[in-house]
Amino acid sequence: MNSTAIAPPAESAPPADARRPIHPLWMRITHWLNALAVVILVTSGWRIYDAAPFFPFTIPTVITLGGWLGGALQWHFAAMWLLVFNGLVYLTLNIASGRLFSKFFPVTPRGVLQDALAALKGKLSHADPRRYNSVQKLAYLFVMLDLILIVLSGLVLWKSVQFPVLRELLGGYEFARRIHFFCMATIVAFVVVHLVMVALVPRTLLTMLRGRAPKD
Repeated sequence: MNSTAIAPPAESAPPADARRPIHPLWMRITHWLNALAVVILVTSGWRIYDAAPFFPFTIPTVITLGGWLGGALQWHFAAMWLLVFNGLVYLTLNIASGRLFSKFFPVTPRGVLQDALAALKGKLSHADPRRYNSVQKLAYLFVMLDLILIVLSGLVLWKSVQFPVLRELLGGYEFARRIHFFCMATIVAFVVVHLVMVALVPRTLLTMLRGRAPKD
């Protein structure tokens, strides 16, 4: 009597969601271009601030960009156009692909509080790089809005006469300068925290570079 060999069960293919890149190519390109634009804008903006400071301190020249006011303005305007156009591409593709709503919503005060407490206790999981926790969702949405406010206040500083309504909505030219400065400070704080988190969870950097999470 011949025995029939039982073939081992075939391995099932991974689900389609697992085969797709965590971060698509367009998202990675626009992310890094936005990061470059922000670095140039911040460092050149510090040099512009030093030319007419409104607080009793100035930024150390060694960490500013431009060398002098005219040079800093040229760098600032170039990076401004990069941020505006690249930011529009980033936002448009996020909305058109559905990624904006699937990645960043829903976000609730209760979820943010729970995840913030878990993070403080060192119990916030980063096991699934495809999903953002509530704190990340809130932070990224806040940065998007902050960058929009930076652009709007920057328009007032650049073309104050041409945008009188926007100037008045932002409290006048001098108040718009302070809005611009504090929005910049918020972005810098976000970048610092972001870099700390990347250092703690380095696989997130590899994911942003390659599009896929490294295998454990």
